[in-house]
Amino acid sequence: MTMPGYVDEKASIQRRLRRIEGQVRGLRGMVDDNRYCIDVLDQIAATTRALQAVALALVTEHLSHCVAHAIAEGGAEAEAKISEASAAIARLVRS
Repeated sequence: MTMPGYVDEKASIQRRLRRIEGQVRGLRGMVDDNRYCIDVLDQIAATTRALQAVALALVTEHLSHCVAHAIAEGGAEAEAKISEASAAIARLVRS
């Protein structure tokens, strides 16, 4: 099995995801406490931006590691990695 492109950034990504988990728990608490709708929406927007930042970091790592390696090797693997990355980016943009 090949190592994921984010292996060097794994600890950082895990920290960010734990922080996002805390944000989501905070959202649940805000709803439990009947907080003002706009305050909850603002926190949802902040959580969404945090998730998008993690996604962008993963895309960057994938392109610079997995896709770059496949391109250096050439052939069908390169085409497959480029298509896979393009499809993943398209899913992120649509979300």
